[in-house]
Amino acid sequence: MKRLFWLGVGVVTGVVLSRKAAETARQATPAGLASNLGEAVRELAGAVGSFGAEVRAGMSEREQELHEMVEQRSGVVTPQASGRHAAEARRPVRRARRAEG
Repeated sequence: MKRLFWLGVGVVTGVVLSRKAAETARQATPAGLASNLGEAVRELAGAVGSFGAEVRAGMSEREQELHEMVEQRSGVVTPQASGRHAAEARRPVRRARRAEG
């Protein structure tokens, strides 16, 4: 019975090790490396996107705080624009010059 147990343990160990070796060999191929690289790039892009969203949210929050501080200290109500159009709302409108001719 002992020998049968150890035979089973050996077979299971052999199967597990051969599968791990096959997976490692697959990852070492050009297709496996490209797959790993693609996953890493997707993960990086997701992290950069979420970082950008957090930065924009923080900027918006800070802008709101600054508007409130200016209103509180000076009594002047400042126009508030939110989102990506905030800079455009504060930028003066330029008119096209007429072609002189």
